[in-house]
Amino acid sequence: MDNNSGADVFDLAPIAMWIEDFSGVAAQFDVWRREGVTDIRRFLRADLSRVALCASKIRVLEVNRKTLELFEAESQAHLVANIDRVFRDDMLESHINELSALFDGHKEFFGSAVNYTLSGRRLDIQLRGAVLPGHEQTLDRLLLTTEDVTEREDARRRELSNRQYAEGIFEHSPVSLWVEDFSRIRTMLEDVRAQGIVDFRVFTDVHPEFVRQCMSEIRVITVNQSTLDLFCAPDRQTLLQRLGDIFRDEMEKHFREQLVELWNNNLFHQREVVNYALDGSERYVLMQFSVLPGHEDDWSLVQVALTDITARKKAEAYLEYLGKHDVLTKLHNRAFYVDEMNRMERKPLRPVSILVIDLNGLKDTNDTLGHDAGDALLRRIGEVLNGAVTRPNHAARIGGDEFAILMPGADRAAAAAMADTIQELLKINNQFYSNAPLSIALGIATSEQGEKIEAVVRRADAAMYQQKRQFHSARQRRLAEEMGSDDHHPGEQIAALRQPAAE
Repeated sequence: MDNNSGADVFDLAPIAMWIEDFSGVAAQFDVWRREGVTDIRRFLRADLSRVALCASKIRVLEVNRKTLELFEAESQAHLVANIDRVFRDDMLESHINELSALFDGHKEFFGSAVNYTLSGRRLDIQLRGAVLPGHEQTLDRLLLTTEDVTEREDARRRELSNRQYAEGIFEHSPVSLWVEDFSRIRTMLEDVRAQGIVDFRVFTDVHPEFVRQCMSEIRVITVNQSTLDLFCAPDRQTLLQRLGDIFRDEMEKHFREQLVELWNNNLFHQREVVNYALDGSERYVLMQFSVLPGHEDDWSLVQVALTDITARKKAEAYLEYLGKHDVLTKLHNRAFYVDEMNRMERKPLRPVSILVIDLNGLKDTNDTLGHDAGDALLRRIGEVLNGAVTRPNHAARIGGDEFAILMPGADRAAAAAMADTIQELLKINNQFYSNAPLSIALGIATSEQGEKIEAVVRRADAAMYQQKRQFHSARQRRLAEEMGSDDHHPGEQIAALRQPAAE
């Protein structure tokens, strides 16, 4: 290859390249060696002005086009005239590495540094340098490359920041947080299911030792500082060694209910329980259990949050939860629903399907059996929807007896499948509550080309009300038939009114 070809390769290289003269640096090295300097790294760190002195002795001989482009320079002369704007701030610290390599006789060096474009934009660079053959003694020809790795470093910094943020939230949360491994418990539940057990509650009645065995299989991975404070533990080791003093008395009964929730695949649930601090005092806590995302199949990472409701000391974190969820049904609330609709309106992802659901008979239940019975119906419909709806879909309670499911990116078939799943879960749920069956009116709509989200909601709402009218018409017919028969007892008539509408 002739010289012109070599020059073309240098100039057209896709990475920033510099040819520099370090002979002045080599001369300075000789001065320091005569003065007895041997540990150049320590020598330079002791006084960064020595690094600056070396930097001032470097001469830029040639740069390629990529260098001018990367540093936003009009020409080599323009770049060299403003070189102090490129190499500044913490550059002296990173410059020590390459100077130390050259001082110790190495012909190549590698490292990371921060440079700046002439407009002031920060650049994270990967620096590589090599002494060109034939110039090892004088160091008057070095080839350096500066690879722009800003995007990679930004991603690394974001990852580090996010991790530190998550760790900070965990460690400094005002709520007691536990990270635990429930994988063995999941295996035990699946083993029981494989034996043909259907009614898990009856199974635990007959085999209470199974509950105790499951409790013994919980592995606590870590806890936060608020946990130590809540239970008056001096350190994590003491806390973990005395778990039996914390979870005692009624805890087995509460844990049994938690196992029932898990058996029903409710991976998020909450209940009030009583624990005990290590000084023997009671701690009334709201326990919130959640399998962490990505571990739904093995339960190897779960989070248990214990909010001290004895004095409401941990109310802040609980209120944050309530800001997006309906505590009765454990679904998202109307505020979240409105925000999510606005977000979907802004996003280009289409189609969007929406299901609007109304719980039939809630007012009648409240009026005849009381609000506790009505709340029980709402909790059950929440269990059904929580069991049917997973991300990226969201289920929300948007009114007293009205619910909505938002399905971004879902077509009509996916929406219909969701409706079928809900109906199947309703049937299963009603098997356990035959005296108070759930009945719903459900409307579905899938966005058309260019249609606003609000318009989709209106269509789903209209479809739901059509089903609602059919439900009431059927109920009125049944009422008329039952009122016309003297053979029906009044209590049977009331029970008939509470039966779900025919499909």
